[in-house]
Amino acid sequence: MTDRRRAVRPGEPSCPTLEREDPGGRSGVSAIWRVRGMREARQVLRARHATTQAGFTAEKIPQRLKLHPVLVSDGPLHDEQRRKVARFLAPKVVQDRYPGLMQASADRLLGEATRAGGCRLDDLALDYTVEVTAKVVGLTESSVPRMARRLVTFFNQPPFDITRADLGRTGRQWASAAFNGLVPVLRFWWHDVRPAVRSRRRQPREDIISHLIDEGYSNTDILVECVTYGTAGMVTTREFITMAAWHLLADEELLERYLAGEEADRMAILHEIIRLEPVVGHLYRRAQVEVAVGGHEGQPEDVVAPGDLMDVCIRSANADPDVVGPDPLDLCPGRQLPAGVNPAGLAFGDGEHKCPGQPLAMLESDVLLHALLSRRPQAVREPELGWDDLIEGYTLRGLELRLT
Repeated sequence: MTDRRRAVRPGEPSCPTLEREDPGGRSGVSAIWRVRGMREARQVLRARHATTQAGFTAEKIPQRLKLHPVLVSDGPLHDEQRRKVARFLAPKVVQDRYPGLMQASADRLLGEATRAGGCRLDDLALDYTVEVTAKVVGLTESSVPRMARRLVTFFNQPPFDITRADLGRTGRQWASAAFNGLVPVLRFWWHDVRPAVRSRRRQPREDIISHLIDEGYSNTDILVECVTYGTAGMVTTREFITMAAWHLLADEELLERYLAGEEADRMAILHEIIRLEPVVGHLYRRAQVEVAVGGHEGQPEDVVAPGDLMDVCIRSANADPDVVGPDPLDLCPGRQLPAGVNPAGLAFGDGEHKCPGQPLAMLESDVLLHALLSRRPQAVREPELGWDDLIEGYTLRGLELRLT
């Protein structure tokens, strides 16, 4: 069977489709369910209001915050937040409002890189994604390159194990996590968020910070949302741009097909790449009531008990042959999928916590990739693959390109 994946985590099983693990005496930990089938994963992610967010260390966020950020909020609050922010991220809004901004940013950055003779793509993609995200969010009163470097420091965190009640960290690691998290947040507030909030209190604009001010968010709540949108808008799109370029530069036939295609054809290729190489590899949910999983094709259902942790394994679910068809690990743009299945699989999640930024991220990626690859760059150094515990995903660093 063909396997075109670049990001394969050693020792990560792809079966069975549903597996219950006993906590094995770990204090404060309930059972853990590994969900690897696409249909089972969609059941879990669509168990509306029956589960709560457990990924991205959501369960360690202080409860004293009046409004939890949209990434980790749940229930009616989450639904209301999603409804109100849709006017900035809906597909039609994205198509109408942001392509010019994206193209101008891509052309400027690539012009600078061409004059320099080349670039490191993950660095260029960082500046590009932060610039686009900053305009959408409203973080426009500070230097984008400096803000990008500040956002990157959020991910300088000790490793952790989300299946453990204490995240598997020592006291020293917790102290390091607190210091490494607090200092960047304070710098981000002072240099980026504070001047943006001041500006929008004087003169509101059509961006997310102005919306949060209208909704009565405190400065602390606005800061938390800006950290969420800033890091989410930067980290995953940055990695995907590098991954997609890596695949396209290594496959001349696919590259020519991409460059010759209309936007819909290019999107089909990019959706297939992110299905195969989802940036976020695991999503976690905590059952608040009993959740039935399975029961397909006459098979018995399993029941997840309240308090159990569910690990939705996105890489495995996106390669489920019963849903995505034969050769699930091959790159087959335009593959036939069952009705209702996103062409990106579960790369952007599903259900009430599905990432609202999918249209923005995909268009953003296409604009930069098409502008870059049309210049016929040459890869002079392949990227190094790494892994990030916070997003449960891959990192790609050091893809060097020559541009003439």
